Amino acid sequence: MIKILLLEDDEVLAETLIDLLSDEGFEVLHVRDGEMALDATFNNTFDLFLFDVNVGKVNGFELLGSLREAECTTPAIFITSLHDIASLARGFEVGADDYIKKPFDFDELLIRIKAALKKSYNVHVNKIVAENFYFDIEKNELYKDGIFVKLSPYELQLVKIFFKNLNQTVEKEHIFEALGEGKEMSEGALRVHITNLRKIGLNIVTIKGIGYRLASS
Repeated sequence: MIKILLLEDDEVLAETLIDLLSDEGFEVLHVRDGEMALDATFNNTFDLFLFDVNVGKVNGFELLGSLREAECTTPAIFITSLHDIASLARGFEVGADDYIKKPFDFDELLIRIKAALKKSYNVHVNKIVAENFYFDIEKNELYKDGIFVKLSPYELQLVKIFFKNLNQTVEKEHIFEALGEGKEMSEGALRVHITNLRKIGLNIVTIKGIGYRLASS
């Protein structure tokens, strides 16, 4: 399931978005100010950020700027009442993937969300294929021979990392950072997760002393 962090201080709009996004199969964590959003990123891994700009404590621009400085690459869309060109420019300068002005049509937002998710995988399609496996970006699910593969949360995160970097070596440090979610991840635990993924048939190659690579064929 795609996990979205929603930063929005308008309770009515937030409730509407939560209902609509949940109906589309997304998991939504809602926060009301920038500090709460920052705290949430320390304890959770998200697939997408939806940030209002004019919120309390830390505004959306400052928040995303700080996350990008910390090398967070999670796709981000600003949803804001700021319509001027300077604000639009600022949004993209701090690292937004998209910027949508209020009031907006929900169907348009949904289209933009799906486009941002695909962009994060560097593809223009919804499914990334590796041999008899494919990863469905919109559903956030792995399939083997067309059949859904149930994964633990850590293994799903690993699969996403490998499919985002298909046929490329992923350094162990990057994996630890992505899987840790603010907690320590040992090499032994990582090897166990890699072994489990190999058991289901994923062609994960060990690059000695560096990391791992998922081969597409």
